[in-house]
Amino acid sequence: MTKPSTSSPSPVSATLTHFDSTGSAHMVDIGAKEDTARIALAAGSIRMQPATLAIVQSGSAKKGDVLGIARIAAIMATKRTSDLIPLCHPLALTHVAVAFDIDAATSTIHCTVRAQTTGKTGVEMEALTAVQIGLLTIYDMCKAVDRGMVMGDIRVLEKHGGKSGDWVAPNTTP
Repeated sequence: MTKPSTSSPSPVSATLTHFDSTGSAHMVDIGAKEDTARIALAAGSIRMQPATLAIVQSGSAKKGDVLGIARIAAIMATKRTSDLIPLCHPLALTHVAVAFDIDAATSTIHCTVRAQTTGKTGVEMEALTAVQIGLLTIYDMCKAVDRGMVMGDIRVLEKHGGKSGDWVAPNTTP
């Protein structure tokens, strides 16, 4: 595989920070950045059969408290994000909150994660990873009765702090 010409930046490196001027992947240098308070809010959902949701709500799943275990898994995931995503910086998290909201009308569980740190880079990846792992844990614990569960709408809702400032996703509801 040949590398792009080194005479001018590739179109990718002009817009994506994880590529250098030659188009090679690299970890972004955050050494000169100031430490600031950083917050990210991410969300996603898992849709299931009504009978499966009833099992989750009643606490009668064979593997135990589905949402309690999924909450712990999501928190643990934030701590391991840099082990899973190759160019992600390890962060010292200051707080992680995981909430599950049940929508009985659609047999859906919504997961929202708020991750916080004070540092040189944001916590969006940690919040997103936590949402996905929380939902995967629900799937794992309930798959014996419902293999057709569907996860989706995983996204960042808000990010605060850092040089780029605040960002709120337009027209989203967790």
